[in-house]
Amino acid sequence: MRRLLHAMLTIGSALFMVLYWSVAWPQVETYPSKPIKIVVGFPPGGINDLVARVLAVRMGEGLGQPVLVENRAGAGGTIGVDHVAKSKSDGYTLVLGSVSNMAMAMSQYKSLPYDTPRDFAPITLAAAAPNILVAHPSFAAKSVKDLVSLARQKPGAISYASAGNGTSNHLTVELLKTITGIDVVHIPYKGDSPAVQETVGGQVQFMFATLPVVLQHIRGGKLRALAVSSPKRSALLPEVPTVMESEIANFEVSVWVGLFAPAGTPKEVVSRLNGEAVRILAMQAVREHLAGLGVEAFGNSPAQFAQIVAADIEKWAQIAKRAGLQPN
Repeated sequence: MRRLLHAMLTIGSALFMVLYWSVAWPQVETYPSKPIKIVVGFPPGGINDLVARVLAVRMGEGLGQPVLVENRAGAGGTIGVDHVAKSKSDGYTLVLGSVSNMAMAMSQYKSLPYDTPRDFAPITLAAAAPNILVAHPSFAAKSVKDLVSLARQKPGAISYASAGNGTSNHLTVELLKTITGIDVVHIPYKGDSPAVQETVGGQVQFMFATLPVVLQHIRGGKLRALAVSSPKRSALLPEVPTVMESEIANFEVSVWVGLFAPAGTPKEVVSRLNGEAVRILAMQAVREHLAGLGVEAFGNSPAQFAQIVAADIEKWAQIAKRAGLQPN
């Protein structure tokens, strides 16, 4: 009886696999057969949106199907990510995630509806840019040292903007607070663009923002650049020092963005998307275009990208813990 049952189970398993691959393999072979959507968890104008649109146009040409960008903003970029986590694992709904909503958010939300390592298949690291510390021209601080000195003189009296709780511009200031011991007030907004506009308008005194978002305002004199978060100066603003040049040790923040698919997406589909994205990011025209905005193009393997994501989840969880930040 046991032998008969074992034989039936073996035959049943074999039939299941045959049926599964008879359905799944043609889907992989013909991928893509309809438009692909790249979700961005922030409003237009930020680094996520910028890079997503650069990729979308050229991926559509290479894959032979339209690639559309959809902005689903809110909750520090996590609403759009959650939408993709709950989408079909067929390669037609992707997310251009960032260090904010794929790594930092893991330690910033009590009930985050997704788990990045569990719910997503990394495709490739797409690009990265430093955060740049900018202030309204009327603000007295003209350097990081000035800012720290003023904040120590008036604890709780100076405010800064961010794109939302748990975002890179929020936690970059929290890192500065942890190292220097200053007390400044966090004012979160729904994305980079409104946060920048409020800083330009003088409603808040300063913020850390990615270079592409504030470059025109710096050049137009609407914002004053105090420092960059990278270990070396930006080629676009060589006169602006790094934070570490202000004798603030171990201060280094890079804001990366990358492409993800829902977990369970066939490896062949992930490989196809990876190959196409990496090809585009290696194009000289693309690299020069992004570099002109203060963004460095990358492109790596899914395994390499997964290691970066895992390392940053751990890094920012430790920083949040040292800063005494409680998950919302």
